[in-house]
Amino acid sequence: MNDRADAATSVIHLVDYRAPAWHVEHVELDFDLGIDRTDVVAKLDLRRMANEPLRLNGEGLELLSVSVDGRQLGPNDYILGNGTLEIAIDVDRCVVETRVGLRPAENTALEGLYLSGSRDTGFLLTQCEAEGFRHITFFPDRPDVLSKYTVTLRADRERFPVLLAGGNPDGEGELEGGRHWARFVDPHPKPSYLFALVAGRLARISQDYTTADGRPVALHIWAEADVIDRCHYAMDSLVRSMRWDEETYGRNYDLDVFHVVATHDFNMGAMENKGLNIFNAKYLLADADSGTDDEYRHVEAVVAHEYFHNWSGNRVTCRDWFQLSLKEGLTVFREQSFSADMNSAPLKRIEDVALLRRAQFPEDAGPLSHPVRPAEYSEINNFYTATVYEKGSELVRMLAGRLGKDGFRRGMDLYFERNDGDAATIEDFLSALGEANDIDLTPYLAWYGQAGTPRLSASGQYDADARRYTLKLRQRTPAGPGQAEKRSLPIPVKLALFATDGRMLPLKLRDGTGPVDTELTVVIDQAEATYVFDDVDVAPVPSLLRGFSAPVILEFDYAPDELAVLLQHDVDGFNRWEAGQQLAALAYDDLRDGKQDSAAVTAWTGALATLFGNEAIDDALLAELLTPPGEIELVERQAERDPDRIRATRKSLLAALASRIGASKLRQRYQSLHARTTGALDAQSQAARQLKRRMLDLIAAVDESDARTLALAQYNEAPGMTDRLAALTILATTSTDGAAASIAHFRERYADNALALDKWFAVQAQLPGDDALARVQALERDATFTLRNPNRVQALIGLFARANPTGFHRADGAAYRWLAERLVTLDGLNPQVAARVATAFNGWKRLEPVRREAAHAVVAELAGRSDLSRDLTDILGRVALG
Repeated sequence: MNDRADAATSVIHLVDYRAPAWHVEHVELDFDLGIDRTDVVAKLDLRRMANEPLRLNGEGLELLSVSVDGRQLGPNDYILGNGTLEIAIDVDRCVVETRVGLRPAENTALEGLYLSGSRDTGFLLTQCEAEGFRHITFFPDRPDVLSKYTVTLRADRERFPVLLAGGNPDGEGELEGGRHWARFVDPHPKPSYLFALVAGRLARISQDYTTADGRPVALHIWAEADVIDRCHYAMDSLVRSMRWDEETYGRNYDLDVFHVVATHDFNMGAMENKGLNIFNAKYLLADADSGTDDEYRHVEAVVAHEYFHNWSGNRVTCRDWFQLSLKEGLTVFREQSFSADMNSAPLKRIEDVALLRRAQFPEDAGPLSHPVRPAEYSEINNFYTATVYEKGSELVRMLAGRLGKDGFRRGMDLYFERNDGDAATIEDFLSALGEANDIDLTPYLAWYGQAGTPRLSASGQYDADARRYTLKLRQRTPAGPGQAEKRSLPIPVKLALFATDGRMLPLKLRDGTGPVDTELTVVIDQAEATYVFDDVDVAPVPSLLRGFSAPVILEFDYAPDELAVLLQHDVDGFNRWEAGQQLAALAYDDLRDGKQDSAAVTAWTGALATLFGNEAIDDALLAELLTPPGEIELVERQAERDPDRIRATRKSLLAALASRIGASKLRQRYQSLHARTTGALDAQSQAARQLKRRMLDLIAAVDESDARTLALAQYNEAPGMTDRLAALTILATTSTDGAAASIAHFRERYADNALALDKWFAVQAQLPGDDALARVQALERDATFTLRNPNRVQALIGLFARANPTGFHRADGAAYRWLAERLVTLDGLNPQVAARVATAFNGWKRLEPVRREAAHAVVAELAGRSDLSRDLTDILGRVALG
């Protein structure tokens, strides 16, 4: 059910914000639930805040009746059109009641109330963020209208034995005709986007929990009966998340029950509805046979993220959608901190920065670039982006680093206390952090309002006679859409100086600021700054931006041997990895330009060969160090993208590393790791599996036949999905024909496991080469493929378009035309998913000329259509500008 009538929409501007004219103090919702038809009665207790008519948002609703203070209104008593119900009311307080009809089974957009699964066995659920509640009933559907909710659900007991809504249970009972009812009351004011209900046949696992302040809480995770046994790790993650938030932030849960529900039909990762979190099943279900180590960590992280929203998003919500990062960026930071405490902090930092560079940096460099707090939007669904989430998290991290652990906690305590039960802004957040520490943080507002990735240029000069090192820093942010002039930003730069033998040198600033230490943080808030260090005994190698202290691109003219020093000796795990990434990028540049035995190639392969023999290095860290930048990151190193050349050069880079280490040593390490492989989930076992995967990749770079032999044995003997999927990927990548039997076996083994089948589609979608498009088209004909399931669409179409550069960016443009056809069809079913897939066209202007022309023709044709949803129209309009 996709209402296209409102595809053409006006632009919403931050500067035009006005407080709501009417406040809804209490909402009573009564649902008569059914798959083909659901009736909703909404009773709103309203209070006037400004002298304006009452305007309620509503889309795709069948209006059956409307009354004010018990008086039924006729068609001439209100105005209905353009997604709004307008009523002229001459009193300051009143009760407005509406009755509407919905058709959940027809709702393929998965927004509002819809059916997940089949008509016979599926269940009803809701998704209301950002503006889905207006698809359920008429309401001032904006985040700064906070209300208390009482929800009554009525349904056939046999078809819908489980009835859930947000808040605390407040009664249940039987009705005539085999029906039953259940009521829920939420005592906390909340915005409409946090409303949720679930109804259907579901199984559950449960656990009792007592909060730090003594509240007993019943924890329930719900899923369909055939997968409920895969929810135990999620329950464990939930308990650890609750305890961590109590200990780290002093935040306790505040209801008597906490429900979590898994569904296979969901547009997002998960949703933090108050007391009733709804999860995409891929982020809740986990077992060794069908879940990888990465997926276990994702389950842990997403469960934590949604729980942490109870305070950073629910108890304190955002005033308007321009402030979206106030809840999402902040909660991502909290989630990342939790994951770092649960696992390895350096490895988590590497993972987070790698994601930022892979997803957000390209977004910032293209036509979809926007500030963390955008100044305007046409469709808010399209601003759930890496910029809002990942870059937003980095901004919070900078603030936390500026204030220190205790200072940040003081600031967060004040922020929660001051804004509890209210809708806040970025200014409110910075004000609380600053006031709690007597620091003016308003300069950091510029980070929220300015798009683009800043570039930090650094240069150093050593005066041996004076034993002095001078470090100069300069910042600039490239012009972007609508922002030709960029302001200087406060950029914290954590730094250290190393001698070439690996010693950290004491840092003594000439101006006397700061203690003498081996590490310090300076903040450059002007276009440039100079720092002079005295008593420096030897020419140092600077380690800059340690821990990735700011989301910028660092430009320093390191010599290869200097990066090799940091790669081998830096005690900052992130910067050690970063030095390796920079050195690998220099080696890539040389190989691309035909310099096979350059200083960069020699330094990179030599340093890693030395580290390979260092048994003191953690397996997981070694695996990361042995992984050069991916094809997406390497795109940024050349003006024009030639996917085939990028892939070929990166393969040469891997081959050079594998040859330097030696095939026999790689095989020996692989066999040693393989001999002790188990399905255990402890950190050491996961690290061993990760390094074993890297060994297979490197062996394949120099001996594909041997890699296939090892991978086939690994596939057949795998104790879990991590090893099995890694082996299948090697088999498929080195020889598609040779992998046919294993691919078929995987398909048969997991025929009834939707999430595992997504992996089967994903592996094949990413196989490179000229035949990639034909393979994807064949996979579309598989009986289990459907455009109606977001996970399946992203596993095949989304990954092919975003993560298979040589397959998608064919010189003949065939894949571009194919994707355009799929986008039109998909848009008719689910506009949000169509818009997200369409972002694959971001950056088309940087393709080499033949591909650029082919991509532009397709994008321009799509952007010129008038029959697409506003979600897709918005993305295409921005992408078309290049």
